[in-house]
Amino acid sequence: GVNTQVVGDLASVQGALPQWHLPHVPFTWDTLSFIFPYAAILASVGLIESLMTLQLIDEITETRGRGNRECVAQGAANMVSGFFQSMGGCAMIGQSLINIRSGGRGRTSGIVAALGLLVFILVGAPFIDRIPIAALTGVMFMVVIGTFEWSSLTTFGKVPKSDILVIAIVTGVTVYADLAIAVLVGVLVSALVFAWKSAQHVRLVTLENTHQRRTYLLAGLLYFGSVREFAELFKPAEDPDDVVIDCRDTRVCDLSGLEAINSLAERYRKAGKTLHLRHLSPDCRQMLERAGNRVDVEIMPDDPHYSVARI
Repeated sequence: GVNTQVVGDLASVQGALPQWHLPHVPFTWDTLSFIFPYAAILASVGLIESLMTLQLIDEITETRGRGNRECVAQGAANMVSGFFQSMGGCAMIGQSLINIRSGGRGRTSGIVAALGLLVFILVGAPFIDRIPIAALTGVMFMVVIGTFEWSSLTTFGKVPKSDILVIAIVTGVTVYADLAIAVLVGVLVSALVFAWKSAQHVRLVTLENTHQRRTYLLAGLLYFGSVREFAELFKPAEDPDDVVIDCRDTRVCDLSGLEAINSLAERYRKAGKTLHLRHLSPDCRQMLERAGNRVDVEIMPDDPHYSVARI
């Protein structure tokens, strides 16, 4: 005698075969500016989830999928489906895991799933409308329990805290926003964490130490995040008249790194001493010259070749 809420009380899944429809939308800048943000978000979510699903399935089946073909096929299918008044789609992680764990490996499983969904919508809608919401919720929870990698929880004590922070942030943003924004936030946070960690790995080793000359070996990435640590490594007042910095284990990544080199050379110049650099790439030497080079760069036969980011 208890009134139980069923699927039909919320919405009906009754449907019909799609019909060809050519949208009559004015092709103007206002229309494009209104549509593009939503289209970009939906396309990003679809591509990101499809590629994540493909990577996960490749790891489970020990195969190698073709991500380019997947993206092109998904985009083409979604464009065509729009002319049939249909909703776009993408690969789903949960359904794909259930498919793999049920033994599905080829195209047949995907075709059967699509045909089964079509039958449910066209024929089985009246029966689906009578399913209690409570029962459907229980089924969904069992799917979550069956597809979640519970063993991954044991790795939290073994991975860096920064990785746990990124996982927690991405999970929270996914729940409260969407997957595209969550991935973007995750990439930004990971980049900041990487920049912070890389800045702590700038090292200086003394190779030669005489009364007239001292040679240092600089190791690490020299960029905007590590210029402060780089400057604090040197004490011009305690060095001899000639100082050589060997940069064979260093990569100058951006203009901030080049400016840090020029600033260091200026400090040595004010102290009445000369700074020499070895093993800089041609791109670094050229940009130092354009910026008003204050340092003597020695050209070596085994100089590395890499470019400096200009933005």
